[in-house]
Amino acid sequence: MSIAPALRYPSWTGSRDMLRAEWTKLSTVAGPAWLLAGVVALTVTVSAAVDAATRCPADLTCSVDTVKLSLSGLQLGQALVAILAVLPICNEYSTGMIRVTFAAMPRRLTVLGAKASVVSGLVLVAGSFAVLGSLVGGVLILPGHGFTAARGFTELSLTYGPTLRAAVGSVLYLGLIAMLSMGIAAMVRDAAVSIGLALGLLYLFPIVDAFIGNQTWHNRIARYSPMAGLNVQTTTGLHSLPIGPWAGLGVTAIWAVAALLAGGLVLRIRDA
Repeated sequence: MSIAPALRYPSWTGSRDMLRAEWTKLSTVAGPAWLLAGVVALTVTVSAAVDAATRCPADLTCSVDTVKLSLSGLQLGQALVAILAVLPICNEYSTGMIRVTFAAMPRRLTVLGAKASVVSGLVLVAGSFAVLGSLVGGVLILPGHGFTAARGFTELSLTYGPTLRAAVGSVLYLGLIAMLSMGIAAMVRDAAVSIGLALGLLYLFPIVDAFIGNQTWHNRIARYSPMAGLNVQTTTGLHSLPIGPWAGLGVTAIWAVAALLAGGLVLRIRDA
């Protein structure tokens, strides 16, 4: 009688315990909290700085997407997300703690899923604050620099559909970057190398694109790079995008899922 519940609900109980364990690991050390705070601070600060440096004089016509401008700090904030997502796996491998984790929960994919769920959940919360803070900064700064609704610029209000889509999509994008980085960490297991690969995937494509004059290759890079998801921030001139906002976010999701699947496969076939 006493073992019936365990036999009946083993996967749910194991998953719930792993989620609690991973939450305890992250919440009892200072590093993740500082990195999450850094994501918010860096994103909001960079976005505000870009807002403050951009002006549209009354005698000029400016083609500026004010929503995307206000969320520009995510391009740097995502680097801290990548670093945060790498550490839960790589730190356990560096200390040998991963053996204890796998001894307590032999189902390695459950372990990876729990780590990814907890980290991505925390990133979504931090990302929400970062996005809201960036939009508030835009509301406070941009109208004084000539970007007003009266001149036809996009409203920085979540009641406006395109702005809401950009805000929600930006938060989801950060969550996907966390999962992509965690998948890389599961494959590589070394923190420095994993961070380098994750940041390389994010920033190498735009750097290469800057040196390519061919429009066809420019469009291909924009469509298939992990940062294609940032197109979800665009609220004007959608017809000129190489890939649509949600389609771009879908490309980032494919990268994230592929990395997690590859990481899970490596986790299963390699010794701890």
